[in-house]
Amino acid sequence: MATTPIPSDTFKLGFIGAGKMAESIARGVVNSGVLPPSRIFTAHLGAQRREAFQSFGVSVVDQNRQVVEECDVVIFSVKPQIVKDVVLQLRPKLTEKQLLVSVVAGTKLKDLQSRFIRVMPNTPAAVEMAASVISLGGTATEEDGELIERLFGAVGKAWRANEKLFDAITGLSGSGPAYIFLAIEALADGGVAAGLPRELAKGLAAQTVLGAASMAVNSGKHPAQLKDDVASPGGTTIAGIHELEKGGFRGTLINAVVAAAKRGHELSQS
Repeated sequence: MATTPIPSDTFKLGFIGAGKMAESIARGVVNSGVLPPSRIFTAHLGAQRREAFQSFGVSVVDQNRQVVEECDVVIFSVKPQIVKDVVLQLRPKLTEKQLLVSVVAGTKLKDLQSRFIRVMPNTPAAVEMAASVISLGGTATEEDGELIERLFGAVGKAWRANEKLFDAITGLSGSGPAYIFLAIEALADGGVAAGLPRELAKGLAAQTVLGAASMAVNSGKHPAQLKDDVASPGGTTIAGIHELEKGGFRGTLINAVVAAAKRGHELSQS
């Protein structure tokens, strides 16, 4: 992709699009120490979004072309409906020396350029806990892939996968944080309904999800085994699980992932 390797210790990173995803990635990159904020750029005219990026030192300019002219690695993080037009508008400013990355849901590499690398991250990048999946474009080099793996690996965990899996990845890890936030809110509400103060319930719910996820990642056990370890015969946990099963909890989550994946596929066809 890039005609010469991009220096991994001095490159400048730019974001086309200054929304929540771009902010999450930028914050994670800064917090992890991969790049200082002085080497990160984005463009926006709105005061709120400018202030969000400037609050942790990122340079905010007025025009996207200024980002492209300044940066070695350019991440496109705009709405799926406009990404093709944005790429077309900026094409005269793009050079063979730049590494181009798309984190746009539902937009395939073939609809952009072969020079792109596609990444599906998620918003926990802001706290260096992202789940990101990378697919290289037709002309991307192994060196390009390694740089992007380092960039996104610094804000969480990164995998490589064939692009044909990206709709399903979008439905699971791309949209998944919203499902978990909803679950945390519901758990906290349950705690309040059972008599806990709101702040204590919210803290317990969030920490419980964090701890359970850590066990799922680090224990080496299947999630079903971890569940069984908590659910003693005739106890409180199995009574709660019974209610979840009656409400179709697992089936609802499966349906949510499939519905989001379907929507991602629909976006890629538009």
